[in-house]
Amino acid sequence: MSRGGVQGFQKERLSQALAARRLTQVQLASMVEVSPATISKWRAGTQAPEREALERLASVVNVTPEWFTRAPGPKVSLPLFRSNASAHVAARAMLEARLEWGQDIATALMEYVDYPVVNLPTRTFSDPDEITSGDIEAAACECRDLWRLGRSAIQDVALAVEGAGIILIREETGVAQIEGLSAWSDAVGRPLVLLSADKANAYRSRFDLAHELGHLVLHRHIARPAERTRHKVLEQQAHRFAGAFLLPAETFAAEVRVPPTLDDLLLLKRRWGASAAAIIMRLQALELLDADGTQLLFKRRSARWGAKSEPGDDERAPEQPRLLRRTIELLVAEKVMPLDSIPRHIGLAAMDVESLTGLPEGYFNGKANVVEFARLKPTTRAPDERREPSDNVIQFRPSIKN
Repeated sequence: MSRGGVQGFQKERLSQALAARRLTQVQLASMVEVSPATISKWRAGTQAPEREALERLASVVNVTPEWFTRAPGPKVSLPLFRSNASAHVAARAMLEARLEWGQDIATALMEYVDYPVVNLPTRTFSDPDEITSGDIEAAACECRDLWRLGRSAIQDVALAVEGAGIILIREETGVAQIEGLSAWSDAVGRPLVLLSADKANAYRSRFDLAHELGHLVLHRHIARPAERTRHKVLEQQAHRFAGAFLLPAETFAAEVRVPPTLDDLLLLKRRWGASAAAIIMRLQALELLDADGTQLLFKRRSARWGAKSEPGDDERAPEQPRLLRRTIELLVAEKVMPLDSIPRHIGLAAMDVESLTGLPEGYFNGKANVVEFARLKPTTRAPDERREPSDNVIQFRPSIKN
């Protein structure tokens, strides 16, 4: 029970802000001009800040003072990170907080629009040992079938994912070692994915998104393991799913000359939108390459190109999320909300809303070049009738709530 100070102060918001800004309590105390012990009391809920201190606190972490009195939404499911290294503890906490802020944005916008219906394969595995390679291939194929993607190369994975009702965020995080994370949200009734934009590699980003999709489909009901070996199994399964989703067995294998040369791999890379390294691993998974053949190709790849990049990495622009950005643009275009009131409605700084929704920097203060999109029309199709996503439209059902 807090004593004194602002009524309704939410201690969880303070922990969230510390994580999102990657600040320690000592650093924050110095910036707010209070003692570290005071920050500890605020965080524990035994004391709440006075009005002036709250205003300084809000200014330092760049949110509205009122944001600290808003009860946070339900916690997202525990994300599974690609690395469990202790050196990344603060980075993982920051990314989880950013994902929770994305949930806050999605929740606030849900007052005005309906997002696409969640459309994912359902799997109820409770133990990774239950999951076979055949299960993974079947799940990836079912995902393509549900989204009517056929078995050819996917033009835009980000668009397909958002069309299936997943909230996608892509932003520079300053943590290039962690490519992404995903979680299910009870607050918005759908999954969220956050991808790192730090490497600006379209091929890597497509694979990372497909990898997170694998976690969402295969591992929704599996507790996040602490043991390194079980964690590695989940990662391998998500990798297998990503390969199967991007490079479907029957059509992809028919295009491959075995054993392929490095030049063959580059042609396949451009055709399918997957890196040469991912293609090599997919060929091994399909038993078109044995262990020795796989190792030989990787050695040749490293000798010619190095281990960290490949020719053509910059030929394709990374795919960008559209759903949250176009939702905000729709609300502005339809004059549902004034431009500058949206960050205040959400409670976050304009720069955070811009970053998390993919809006251009300066959008909310009118400094960005804003392209006005045609008004999105409500669909009249039956609920179970879906079409293959186009490259520039996400359907809202309906456009705006009455």
